Amino acid sequence: MNRWDVAIVGAGIAGASLAAELAPHARVLLLEAEDRPGYHATGRSAAFWSETYGGPGIQPLTTASGPLLAAGGFLEPLGSLHIGRAAERVKIEALLAEFEGSGVALEAVDPRAFLPGLRPEWTLGVYEPSCEYIDVAGLHAACLAAARRAGAELVVSAALEAAARAHGCWSLDTRAGRFEADILVNAAGAWADRVATLAGARPLGIQPYRRTMVQLRTDPAPPPRCPLVAHIGGSFYFKPEGGRLWLSPHDESPCEPGDAAPEELDVAIAIDRFEQAMDWRVAALEHKWAGLRSFAPDRLPVYGMDTAVEALFWCAGQGGFGIQTAPAAAKMAAAMLLGQAPGAEVAQIDAARYSPRRF
Repeated sequence: MNRWDVAIVGAGIAGASLAAELAPHARVLLLEAEDRPGYHATGRSAAFWSETYGGPGIQPLTTASGPLLAAGGFLEPLGSLHIGRAAERVKIEALLAEFEGSGVALEAVDPRAFLPGLRPEWTLGVYEPSCEYIDVAGLHAACLAAARRAGAELVVSAALEAAARAHGCWSLDTRAGRFEADILVNAAGAWADRVATLAGARPLGIQPYRRTMVQLRTDPAPPPRCPLVAHIGGSFYFKPEGGRLWLSPHDESPCEPGDAAPEELDVAIAIDRFEQAMDWRVAALEHKWAGLRSFAPDRLPVYGMDTAVEALFWCAGQGGFGIQTAPAAAKMAAAMLLGQAPGAEVAQIDAARYSPRRF
């Protein structure tokens, strides 16, 4: 049968985690444009969970996701060190003030005690002990597997080409054929506004941005207890990964949805910024890639029914925080779609702040 209760466009972490929550309660179809799910943003994540990443508006979703990720065995200890120079003291103090009373553990420290090789002018630091690695591939695969076990169907190479609603039903034309569903979920990441337009809805201004990442071999190699290191001014971050270093210039270059590729200038900027902070020698540039981060205008994700088009549900605009917030966001969105009260894990989250009605 090609008639479903819910059709989800996009099988990255947003769509996959939502499908896993919905499938025990509804007939769910996952439509993925690529020949494998998670090819774009999900498969190119920097793979860490940080309660401060994204700011106070993202933190409730991240914090609620932590125990769920830990219970699944998807987290490993890492720690995060926010660093700055003397002129950036105001930004260091602002970070501490932003999360005061939030329950996020933050401590002002001398960063040189945590990071051998840090150049002497980097005198300010805030340590975030709760930061962890995320097994992104494992989490994504587990969500897809759970959805399938509960009866969801995944169709790949199924880019949406047309969507029309009549008589209480969506008719969805894709490259893999036609499907019908009572509810259409827009979890299309960088393509979210395009999917909205196909469904007759007003785009919300969800803009994709390119983010560059490089893998370096350094001399010395990162120490065993090296944390994630992020410039308080937002010009770079890096973390250890299998004896190597993953480094980003923290770039956000507006772009069209597509297969993002790194630009040589951004790679050079990343290495230059790293060398301004660390006295480690870059022995080799081993790998480089880019991914897409898609933001709504206010940089908060969008979860909820469209304000004008019936039975069109937004699950988009997760920016760079989609992996670390996915478990809680999926539970919150599933409760909305099923007309249920949110579970205890997400009951304290103010879902209204993420509604498309705010636009």
